[in-house]
Amino acid sequence: MPVGIGSRAWLAIGLGVAAVGWGANQFAPLLLMYRTELGIPNATVEATYGLYAAGLIPGLLLGGPVSDRYGRRRVLVPALIISAIASVVLMFGGSVLALLFVGRLVAGVASGAAFSSGTAWIKELTAAGSGHDQHTGARRATIAMTAGFAAGPLVAGLLAQWGPAPAFSSYAPHVALTLLAVPFVLRTPETREGNRSAALWSPLRLPEESSRRFRTVVAPLAPWVFGVSSIALAYLPGLVKDQLGENALVFSAVITTLTMVAGILVQPLARRVSHQDKPYLIATALGIVMAGLVIGAIAAGIGQWWLIAVSAVVLGAGYGCCLVCGLMEVQRMASPENLGRLTAIFQAIAYLGFGVPYLLAIVEHVLPVPVLLLLAAALAVLTLAWTAYRAVRGSGSGSSATRGARATS
Repeated sequence: MPVGIGSRAWLAIGLGVAAVGWGANQFAPLLLMYRTELGIPNATVEATYGLYAAGLIPGLLLGGPVSDRYGRRRVLVPALIISAIASVVLMFGGSVLALLFVGRLVAGVASGAAFSSGTAWIKELTAAGSGHDQHTGARRATIAMTAGFAAGPLVAGLLAQWGPAPAFSSYAPHVALTLLAVPFVLRTPETREGNRSAALWSPLRLPEESSRRFRTVVAPLAPWVFGVSSIALAYLPGLVKDQLGENALVFSAVITTLTMVAGILVQPLARRVSHQDKPYLIATALGIVMAGLVIGAIAAGIGQWWLIAVSAVVLGAGYGCCLVCGLMEVQRMASPENLGRLTAIFQAIAYLGFGVPYLLAIVEHVLPVPVLLLLAAALAVLTLAWTAYRAVRGSGSGSSATRGARATS
C-alpha cells in the first residue's frame, strides 16, 4: 500500500464509479420512449433493460480478479472508456432495436469491471487515507455508485422529454462525464500493485465460517439489492403511463432519481443500526423492502401515480440498505489479495435482480400485478427469516470469521 495517500483521494475513484453508474441507469426512464418510438412489446423492452446484467456479470467476475492481479487502475480506466462507447452505440438505438441490445450488453460489461475494481479501490483508499474501517469504504462506494444511478436517469429523462434529437442528446452527458473522469483516475495512487502469479480462475477459498456465512446470509440477500431497485425504476412507472400521458417520461426520470437518492439518504440509518454480531441491518433492509412492495401492490391496485412514487422511494431506501449491508459483509471477510474477486462475486449475484422486471412483465399475463408484488413481499419476509436466523446462528457458534477472519485465495 503506497504512503502519502490523502483523505480525499477516494473522491476521484468515486467520480469514476459514479460516471459508470450514470451510464448504467440512464436507460431506465427511456424505456417509455422506446416503447412508443419502436412500437415493441413491453416484455421486449424490459429484456433490453435486463440484458445489461448478461454483460455485467462476466464483467464483474473478470474485472475483480483482474484488478486483484494487475491493479485497480488497469481495469477502471478501460471500463470508463468502454462505458462511453456503449452510450455512443445506444445513441443509434432509437431506430435500430438490435443496437439497444448491443449497447446495453456493452454497458453491462463496463459496469461490471468498474464496480468491482472501483469498489475495492475506494475501500483501500479510505483505509490508507484516513484510517477508517471497511464500513466507511462500503458506504462511500455505495454513495458513489448510487449518485451516478440517481443523476443519470434524471438528466437523460429531461433531455428525452425536451432536448433536441432526444435519442442522441440523452446519452451525450454521460459520454462527456466518463471521458472527464479518466484523467482524475489516472492521477489517483494505485493501492494494488498486483500479483502476476495470482490465478484468475482458481476457486475462491474462504475460511469455513466465512464461506458458510457468504452462502447462507450474503448470497440470499444479494439479489434483493437490484431486484427492488429495478422494480422501482423499470417496472412501477409503466403501470401508470397511460394516466400521465406526455408527462410519463419525466415522471419515470424523476422517480428513478428519487429512488436512488433515497438509497443515499438512508445511509445514516444503515450506519446506526449496523451491528457486527446482530442482524439488525439485514432486518432493517428487508423490512423496508417488504414495506415498499406492499405499498407498490396497493398503488398498482388503485392506479395512483403518487403512491407509485412513494413505493419507489421506499424501495430505494431498501436498495441502499441491502447494498451497503452486503458490501460490509464482503469487506469484512476478504483479504487484500481477493477483495476485488469477492466483491465481484457478491455484485454478480446482486445484479441477477435486474431480470426481475422482465419476469414480472411475463407473469403479469397470468397473475394481476398487485398479487405479483404481494408475492414478492412474502418472498422478502422468507428471506429475512432465513438470513436473520443464519446470521444469529453463525454469530452464536463462533463468528471469528465475520469479525476479521480473512479469505485465502
